[in-house]
Amino acid sequence: MSTPVSLQVRVLSSIREVSADVWNACAFPQLPKRDYTLTGKAESISEPVELNSELDPRNPFISHDFLSALEESGAVSLRTGWAPQHALVETGTGEVLAAMPCYLKNHSQGEYVFDHGWAEAYERAGGDYYPKLQVSVPFTPVTGPRLLVRNGPHAAAAREALVAGGIELTKRRNASSLHVTFPTETEWKHLTNLGLLARTDRQFHWLNQGYRSFDDFLAALSSRKRKAISRERREAQQGVKIIRLTGSDLTEEAWDAFFEFYMDTGSRKWGRPYLNRPFFSIVSAAMRDRIVLVMARINGRWIAGALNFLGAHTIYGRYWGAIEHRPFLHFELCYYQAIDFAIEHGLNRVEAGAQGPHKLARGYVPVTTYSAHYIADPNLRRAIADYLKRERLYVEAESEELAAMAPFRKDDV
Repeated sequence: MSTPVSLQVRVLSSIREVSADVWNACAFPQLPKRDYTLTGKAESISEPVELNSELDPRNPFISHDFLSALEESGAVSLRTGWAPQHALVETGTGEVLAAMPCYLKNHSQGEYVFDHGWAEAYERAGGDYYPKLQVSVPFTPVTGPRLLVRNGPHAAAAREALVAGGIELTKRRNASSLHVTFPTETEWKHLTNLGLLARTDRQFHWLNQGYRSFDDFLAALSSRKRKAISRERREAQQGVKIIRLTGSDLTEEAWDAFFEFYMDTGSRKWGRPYLNRPFFSIVSAAMRDRIVLVMARINGRWIAGALNFLGAHTIYGRYWGAIEHRPFLHFELCYYQAIDFAIEHGLNRVEAGAQGPHKLARGYVPVTTYSAHYIADPNLRRAIADYLKRERLYVEAESEELAAMAPFRKDDV
């Protein structure tokens, strides 16, 4: 039995108020200190791929490097409606046992777990939904740890202190709610057992079932889907040179081109892209060995690109953009190139971001995602709880229906 320890929660207005080593010791408790920077190549993992595993032990988005790049670039700030309120759990001697990325928000943009309807209903009833607190990685719908706890005899107490601290911070900031989005399933169960409201949603991930080549993957599909994908790849690659950039190949010239794609496509899809040009330079300098930028060129001119980050056994597709339309080029750069890379490097999983039932036809399968919500007003909490019961049933039924529509040969299922 561990000796009781006195813990306190300290709130930071910037992640730069804590060192990278201290933050990463909480974010990656299973890694030796020399690996906190996440440098080096992704590793091949041999265990079976499960749909809803705890996912990658080197999730790049919870690293100090990634979160500080968001703040240093100004993409995340009070001005953009993402005011950092990161929580640290410390002992009386100042030792940090746990951390939680948290933001005070005055809007619901860039979260990918949609609560606009909740906000509108509450405000029609005379309440103030904003500000609210968001425990998340901004603009990043990727499942990963949100309660970052170091290993040790006080880990359970530190985890409890994080949750209690988040609820207390909600009250002190006069916020309507606390939202923990894209936590791991284990964290989600823990949070909901503590009384937070449970929400589920769905993404589409590609799982590597020991494929030796892209053709090996295609052989697992039905004939019709196999032919369709082969045709899409042929048409997308016709007259186009596709290049993967990583490490020292990630030049400022390449980032200039990609940012043009990102802004053009993002402005048409979202109205206002979330990231700015400095972010890409900053994150590239810090994490270049964990970035794969897939670029398309015609006659020496860049026309499109897709940005990916690497974990230990996962490649994460994040942003895509193009300034010239080419049939199926989006599928090639975002989906098929990521699958190719995963197979070539022995990675287990491709995560291609939020939304997109069209990914199902391209070998991606439905995977459950999670969020947990503390709602301060008991009347609003009851209304949302009732809604979420029905929503969870719908998500479960739809996911089962989509899984049955997977394009794999029935004799391989």
